[in-house]
Amino acid sequence: MSDRIAALDEVPADSSLLFRVRETDGGETEEVVLLGLDDGTSEDAGPREVVAWVNRCQHFRHVRLDKGTGAPLRGDELVCTNHGAMFGVEDGRCTFGPCEGAYLDGVAVTVEDGAVRLTDPDYEYVGRGPVDDDTDLTSRSNREF
Repeated sequence: MSDRIAALDEVPADSSLLFRVRETDGGETEEVVLLGLDDGTSEDAGPREVVAWVNRCQHFRHVRLDKGTGAPLRGDELVCTNHGAMFGVEDGRCTFGPCEGAYLDGVAVTVEDGAVRLTDPDYEYVGRGPVDDDTDLTSRSNREF
């Protein structure tokens, strides 16, 4: 059985939807960014497929890609606003920046009957939105990449 995360039409076309998972072995709660894939068939249809990545940059793992307001996208790349690293939306590979060649940690999701579902056996769904965490060391700088 899989847990429902959101309706497919709730996944933004130009940003991300943030949700939380917990490791099934009783481990940490993690934030995950859910991104829609543009299949190029229609501008109005929205995404038909999705991918999900653990919300941590591979350069500095304490840095979140989505800081609670949606992760920025440039074309088909996810951007880390702390230092400008860019990750391919489809494969999670860093294509530019200090962690070039590294991959984001994937979380298995699927679309079924118009709903996005968590299918990763390593995680259980906790809820939508960010983790309440006072240890976030993400830069609060007014400069973005």
